[in-house]
Amino acid sequence: MELTGMKTLILLRHAKSDYPIGVGDIDRPLNERGRRDAPEAGRWLMANVGVPDVVVRSPAKRVEQTWELVAPELSSVPPKQIIDPRIYEASKSDLLSVIFELPDEARTALLIGHNPGLVDLATLLTHTADEVAAKTLADKFPTSAIAVFDVTRAWQAIQGGHLAACVIPRG
Repeated sequence: MELTGMKTLILLRHAKSDYPIGVGDIDRPLNERGRRDAPEAGRWLMANVGVPDVVVRSPAKRVEQTWELVAPELSSVPPKQIIDPRIYEASKSDLLSVIFELPDEARTALLIGHNPGLVDLATLLTHTADEVAAKTLADKFPTSAIAVFDVTRAWQAIQGGHLAACVIPRG
C-alpha cells in the first residue's frame, strides 16, 4: 500500500439535538445547547486543524445544522461538501466505506455523523494516541465531540492512525 504523506481525518459528532414530539429522527433539529456548541467546535477546528479540503456529512437535520454553524467559523469560502446518506445510522464499517471513497486530492477530511458509529470508528482507527486524547475517547464521545487522526496511507487504504486529539468543545 502506497504511502501518500500525512493526511488528517476529523470525526465530528453532531451537536446536541432536540426531541420535538411528532418529528422523525432524521428531521430532529439542534437544541439551544447544540446551537451554542457547534460554533465552538468550528472555532476549535480552525485554531487547531484548519479548514478541511472536503466535508462528508449525514443528511440528518441536526448534522446539517451543525455544519451550518461550524462552517462560518472555518472560512468565508466553505470547503467542498458531500451529503452521504450512508452516514445516517451507519456502523463503523459503513463509515469506513465512506472514507475509502474520499477524493485522493483531499489532505484533510471532516466526517460529520452520529454515534454509535462514530465512536466505534474512532476506536477502530486508533493505533497510537496522544495520552489525553485516548483518555477522552475512552471516557465518552458525546455530542460535538471531535477526534483528529493523523494517517499516512491513502484514503482507500486507511487502516488506522494516530489519534492526535479528542476534544469536547462547549459554547
